[in-house]
Amino acid sequence: MKQLRTLEDLSMTELEDILEAAGQTSFAGGAFHAAANLFFEPSTRTKYSFEMAEAKLGMHRFDFSAEASSIEKGESLYDTLKTFEAIGVDLFVIRHPRARFYEELEGLQVPVINAGDGAGNHPTQSLLDLYTMKEEFGSFRGLHVVICGDTAHSRVANTNAWILKRLGARVSYAGPDAWMPQEVSGGRVLSMDEAVEQADVMMMLRIQTERHDGRVAYTPETYHRRWGLTEAREQRMQPHAVIMHPAPVNRGVEIADSLVECRRSRIFKQMENGVKVRQAVLHFLLQSKGADRVETIS
Repeated sequence: MKQLRTLEDLSMTELEDILEAAGQTSFAGGAFHAAANLFFEPSTRTKYSFEMAEAKLGMHRFDFSAEASSIEKGESLYDTLKTFEAIGVDLFVIRHPRARFYEELEGLQVPVINAGDGAGNHPTQSLLDLYTMKEEFGSFRGLHVVICGDTAHSRVANTNAWILKRLGARVSYAGPDAWMPQEVSGGRVLSMDEAVEQADVMMMLRIQTERHDGRVAYTPETYHRRWGLTEAREQRMQPHAVIMHPAPVNRGVEIADSLVECRRSRIFKQMENGVKVRQAVLHFLLQSKGADRVETIS
């Protein structure tokens, strides 16, 4: 693995190795390594779980601020990263509002991890979601995952739907018609009442208001009643079914406040798994640069 821009950068073997390493390995200390974290959009879980993962690997972290950099003087993203590369940074973690921002970075010699590009991809979020599902169910084949909400504007929905289908899961959607993917390839659109009765995983999404050009189509109350995971709908879920959400969570909108930490919820487990998975990703990328190998815990 040389990059992680989308999950297409991984072979199925590499993907399985990352999920395996996240649960069963620790990582040896070794040579000095540095990461530059460049977040051009707000982030809590992704940014700080990467920082925790870097700290656990003993990496030095450069936390970039566009306002305090030469980007304010017109410098391109590419030239900014080439500067970091020249001073010895080993890899980049980048979140950017522009979809496929990484396409302009082909001249870099160090790995780029896409921490979210517009409404495009979010590969490490998808990996931690996969890890959480694997912990819960052991396999993806035949698993029915319903992605609920603002799927058209969600990079999480895009990435998860693609990889889950490749791994043999069934993917369906629920939510307002206007927010469904342009092409619901290989999936079905369900009502929320159908979704809660059929799903093994209810994957809830927040409304991506920052990508709606300031237009608000629904009040929180209306949305919760029509497309939210209410307490009444949760009661109709299958006994083994679980609730997931990439967060941030709008309590009382896409999901009832009481369900965020209920027995079915894996929302905070996903966050915990985010550190494990991102640590594994960082380690595998550093290995490609000659870093120390993984030490397996017996």
